[in-house]
Amino acid sequence: MTVYVIAQLKFTDKDTYLKYQARFFGVFKDSGGKLLAGDENPIVLEGDWPRDKVVMMSFPDEQQATGFLDSPAYREIAKDRIAGADTIALLVHGLPAPV
Repeated sequence: MTVYVIAQLKFTDKDTYLKYQARFFGVFKDSGGKLLAGDENPIVLEGDWPRDKVVMMSFPDEQQATGFLDSPAYREIAKDRIAGADTIALLVHGLPAPV
């Protein structure tokens, strides 16, 4: 079942975050996932959103998503994301296809 990784970021050191961003695609390209959105200007439809960026990715299943997030290559570049942004990250299970 498809899963989605949704990250909401608040920059604390954007220059450091940009180092992560510059290396992200090189690590992500062989993950089996798809980058669905990366937006620093989402339109808030309801409520407060005190963040600077939202990122959405999809993966064929939870194992592939966690495999990517736990991989040594991703953990290495994630150091700059962690240092450069306060992040809320969610793994969301998709709905089964209608019968």
